Amino acid sequence: MHCQFPLQYIQYWVKLASPGEKIPRSWAYSHCSNSAYTPAILSSPRNEQQGDERNLAKYICKRLLQMIPVLLGVALIVFTLMYITPSNPANMILGDTATPEQVAALEEELGLNDPFLVQFGNYILGIVTRFDFGTSWFTGKPIVGELLLRFPKTALLAALSVVLSAIIGIVCGVVAATKQYSIFDNLATAISLVGVSMPSFWLALMLCLLFAVKLGWLPVSGSYGWEYWVLPVVTLGTSGAANIMRMTRSSMLEVIRMDYIRTARAKGQSERMVITRHALKNALIPVITVIGIQFGNLLGGSVLVESVFAIPGLGKYGVDAIKQRDLPAVLGSVLFLAVTFSFVNLLTDILYSFIDPRIQTSLGPSRRQKRAAAGKAEEGAA
Repeated sequence: MHCQFPLQYIQYWVKLASPGEKIPRSWAYSHCSNSAYTPAILSSPRNEQQGDERNLAKYICKRLLQMIPVLLGVALIVFTLMYITPSNPANMILGDTATPEQVAALEEELGLNDPFLVQFGNYILGIVTRFDFGTSWFTGKPIVGELLLRFPKTALLAALSVVLSAIIGIVCGVVAATKQYSIFDNLATAISLVGVSMPSFWLALMLCLLFAVKLGWLPVSGSYGWEYWVLPVVTLGTSGAANIMRMTRSSMLEVIRMDYIRTARAKGQSERMVITRHALKNALIPVITVIGIQFGNLLGGSVLVESVFAIPGLGKYGVDAIKQRDLPAVLGSVLFLAVTFSFVNLLTDILYSFIDPRIQTSLGPSRRQKRAAAGKAEEGAA
């Protein structure tokens, strides 16, 4: 049975060319059995799903392998900076009252007399073979245990800040884009510019002065209850909301001027349906990038806020380790944050393919599959 050409064939390609439309590649087979009109690259849904899963697995393995030289480079840079620091860790551990013999014995015990490459090689070998980041020179506790103990505090602070900034930024950005040049748009743009320019530590101090000292509504430091998290989350979420709002507004202004948005309106769909279902979904791609980068930065960049509000997180732990020149603690903190940031970026990239099916650059078919599809297309055309 031949297909009803050209109507359904044209309908297929119109749906395929429409942005945001996700249609099964076997659609044409259910309407057309003539290979002269059916695109040769179409495959069954089962084979397509298996191919997508294989491509996704290859992409994840490739990104994981790319993380190895990045982590080695980060470890080498931090180790070198701590190595060339003029202060002696043995003197800092023992204090000013220590004798030269005690200092020399401690240096030998910690391996500080070994050459640079030997010290760095032993540290990397311990991580690879035993997953051992060493022991703190000052507390004597394992670095892994200290990091795992403090990571939930930092992760909770970063997650709450990102959620707050995403909700405020996306909503304000969409409204500002749909009401361009209105009073709300001008006001939101001005406030976002102030939020981006405002230093987080200065905002943290001002919030403490107002809500903790003057009004007495919220506590100034600690992490013992929900009220202790309000000021830190608002501090970190302010600049994040400003960035997300600016990105959402610019992306929405670009999307709502496209032809498929005009077509959706011409079909009689409500403005709310056009904005939420068609425009916002395609405009969220760059916004997700900003949110992912922001979450990764907050995991390692909330040092000042954690110090101001006395939150025992990774940032404060790393600052204290740098002050004490605790080399294992510094290296462990930096590597842990680097791994976390890399995984956040990987999850952000994978999330793209679920939000927008058109994004298949890194997850797309292999070269062999492309050549086979091109050969079948030539045979069908012949």
